[in-house]
Formats: sequence, structure tokens, C-alpha cells
Amino acid sequence: MSTPLPTVKPSRPRLLSGMRPTGALHLGHYHGALKNWVRLQDSHDAFFFVADWHALTTQRPSGETLARHTYDMVTDWLAAGIDPERCTLFLQSRMPEHAELFMLLSMCTPSSWLARMPSYKDQVAADPELATYGFLGYPLLQAADILLYKPAGVPVGEDQAAHVEVTREVARRFNRLYAPEAPVFAEPQALLTETARVPGLDGQKMSKSLGNAIAMRDEPEVTAAKIRTMPTDPQRVRLGDPGDPARCPVWPLHQIYSDDATRAACETGCRSAGIGCLDCKQPLIEAIQREQAPWRERAAAIDPQQLRWTLELGTERARAVARKTLREVRGAMGLAA
Repeated sequence: MSTPLPTVKPSRPRLLSGMRPTGALHLGHYHGALKNWVRLQDSHDAFFFVADWHALTTQRPSGETLARHTYDMVTDWLAAGIDPERCTLFLQSRMPEHAELFMLLSMCTPSSWLARMPSYKDQVAADPELATYGFLGYPLLQAADILLYKPAGVPVGEDQAAHVEVTREVARRFNRLYAPEAPVFAEPQALLTETARVPGLDGQKMSKSLGNAIAMRDEPEVTAAKIRTMPTDPQRVRLGDPGDPARCPVWPLHQIYSDDATRAACETGCRSAGIGCLDCKQPLIEAIQREQAPWRERAAAIDPQQLRWTLELGTERARAVARKTLREVRGAMGLAA
């Protein structure tokens, strides 16, 4: 059975966001992006896309790996509550319109705007092989991804806010050069997530590459084992030593998952040495397991073929919007037939 395309509601502001496909997602992805997406899909005409071209700027995965990562990631989207009947899900690589707008925008975007991006400089310094045209042009391709749909807002974390600002500059320059009387692009706003940083098992930002992540669909026993092995306050060597939650890598997770009463009890018990570290971790384990349970249940019910069909339908709807914008861009640049 096919899934109907989501109904377009022009009265709602449009938003767009995407993720690079790296496989199954973790709690940092949920609290840093997906939780916000789920909330916004009811108040906006939402477009969410798989940024698989962007994945190629820093990685060289096999086709099989990239496809598997794509479907694992979108499964987590749906498990988190993203509803394809209330938003549009699509694949970037199935949309040549993105590549065309990227090329057209490159004709009026100063290369210095791209070279100054801190992420480019830092990553190329660490790995000179990343000094490719594709990686240098990453922010401009991202600008094309966004501007093609003319969104009012782009939900991002703080680390991506600079890319949205580049998009605004690109839109402003294009309008000034090619459409000063009737601007083609509006400047989108960054919609920052409430939880910008979710700590991993070692206290650093949660990241799959660092091996410190709790996956959204980890089994209960896996979640429990990961949290029980987390380091705690290094100055609390013995059970009778008082601790300080500010020094403990576990405490930031309590601030996300535990209610006021639980946090107060854990803080008091830690500072007075009235409880051990495993006692402090147990309510956190249970809170995360409660959050994960419906995700695993929803994911288990997803038909892989239906998932592929959902992306096909969403891609066709996105194409209709993208083609309309490209006609306007071509006309402004004198390329209309």
C-alpha cells in the first residue's frame, strides 16, 4: 500500500533540515536535532532530507554501506516520531536540482567565503587529503540545499549556525546581482535546538567516531552496561568520599533525563557520600531505557519496502518545489528558454 503525499499547507512557514547518513543514530542526534524536528513538523511545512552527497565530502563509503546507513538513519527518524504524512522526506542524491543550483550559485559566490570556514581549515589541517573542491564547496552545496526550498527557518545545532549565515549571505548576494527589483530568495533563520550538546560516555560530546555513544535503539542491557562503566568524579575514590556532581561526566546526562527530585536526591547523596556512584546511575539508566523502548518498538514495525516507497514519494514532492525555484533562478540569470 502506498503512502499518500503529505498535504501542502501554504499558511504554514516552511523549514528544511538534513543529516548526513552515518547509520543508526544515537542520543546526541535525537536531542540535538530529531526531537526538534518532531516538534516542528506540526507547525511547519517541513522538509527533511538525507544528505548523502555531503557524506562523500569527508568519507569514501561503498555504495552498499551508504545505502545501509541511509535506511538505518531514516528508520531512526521514523522511530523518533517523524511522520511522512506530516512532512516530506527525500534523498539529496536523487535531486539533480541541488547540483544545478550549487553550480549556478558558484558563479556569484566569492571563494574566500568558503575558504574562511573554521570547519574547513581545521579538518584540512588534520587531514590534507580533505582539501578537495567538494569539501571546500560544502557550505555552498548546503546553501543550495536550503535555498532551493525557500524555507523560513533551518533547525540546526549551534555548530551549524555559521553555515546558515553563509546561506543568508549567498541569498543576499544573488538577489543583489541578479534580482534587485524582485528578490528570488528570502534569508532563512537558524532555529537552534534547546539541547546543543549531549555528553557521551567519556564526558566529551557524544559521537559515533569517538566510540562514546548510546544508540537510540540500544537494547536495555546494552544501555545499562554502557552507563555503569562511565567514569565518575575522579576525586571520589572510595565510597565514603564526598563528591561533586560538577566534576562527574554522568551529571550532564542527569540534567537532560532526570526530574528535579531525582537530581536533588543524587546531588545530596553524592556530596554527602550517602550513595554510591552506581546508585546515582540507576535512575539515569531507567530514564534512558524508558525513552528508548518506543523507538525500538516503532522501528521493529517498519516495513523496509514501505520505507523505500516513502522516500520515493517524498523525493517526487520535493522535486516539484525545487523545479519551481530553479525556473525562477534561471530566469533571473537570463537562462530561461
